[in-house]
Amino acid sequence: MPSKRGARAQDLIWRLEAAAFDVATAFLRLLPVDFASDCGAMLLRRIGPLTGTQKLVDKNLRIAFPEMSPEERRRIAIAQWGNFGRYCFEMPLMDRITPASGRVEVIGAERLAEIAKGEEAAVYVSGHLANFEVMAAVLMDAGIKCQVTYRPTNNPYFDQRIIESRRKYGISMFAPKGEVAALRGLFAALKRDEAVALLTDQKFNEGITDPFFGQPARTSTGAVRLVLRTGARLQLGYIERLKSARFRAVVCEPIYLKNTDDAAADLAHGVRLINAFIEERIRAKPEDWWFWVHKRWTDEVYAALGD
Repeated sequence: MPSKRGARAQDLIWRLEAAAFDVATAFLRLLPVDFASDCGAMLLRRIGPLTGTQKLVDKNLRIAFPEMSPEERRRIAIAQWGNFGRYCFEMPLMDRITPASGRVEVIGAERLAEIAKGEEAAVYVSGHLANFEVMAAVLMDAGIKCQVTYRPTNNPYFDQRIIESRRKYGISMFAPKGEVAALRGLFAALKRDEAVALLTDQKFNEGITDPFFGQPARTSTGAVRLVLRTGARLQLGYIERLKSARFRAVVCEPIYLKNTDDAAADLAHGVRLINAFIEERIRAKPEDWWFWVHKRWTDEVYAALGD
């Protein structure tokens, strides 16, 4: 247990971080949206490659694209830092990056309209692509009641600011401890004819091992379990950055998974389908994926790199 003095010091640090975030937010909201986004890209393209995280980015790109030239991997590494910087500077401006603002083109809006009718349950699955916050705005613009789980930040004051910013779009969020609690809450939402949304492209130790770019990766089973248990439509979709703070949201054809007499195989099939979808999107535009900075694969995969 931390000492009272240590706890007070930590609380002070958290408060100072939150205050700095408030100052940065106030400043960014004075800027035009595209200019703010461009500034974020310029800053992180310079700073990101100098951080220790760059080593992990390099390893991840080698795992995913072993046949690619070092020069091309370097280009992607710098570009993904630019995308991350854009997101950081866009986050305080999300109320200005919506379909109504003209900054978001929606492909497949009719599928969201079907979900909004509430005639069938829907599990919306995507990945951390471009600015994934935009998808929340798209779902809310379509009139969809949606609930998502999220992983809270260590700083509770900063976390509260994130929650409040997302509630502007009508998103109801909760932070369960573990996959079982998450599934229980999301299943209840589906029973209320609400949609649920999940991002499934990060390492999930409680999940199953499934190929991702041909290498084993621990992957969440939550979305597939919800679909198989409720008969909900599996609705895949993604965000693509077009230019600066302008985006395309693509809502794909719905998928209906079938239950057979082999529950384990049904689960594995659904997980593999989602992983393949996300991998396809990353291959199409690798600089849009956030998690080149994330240890996505198993320890054995990284050990095999030999460095």
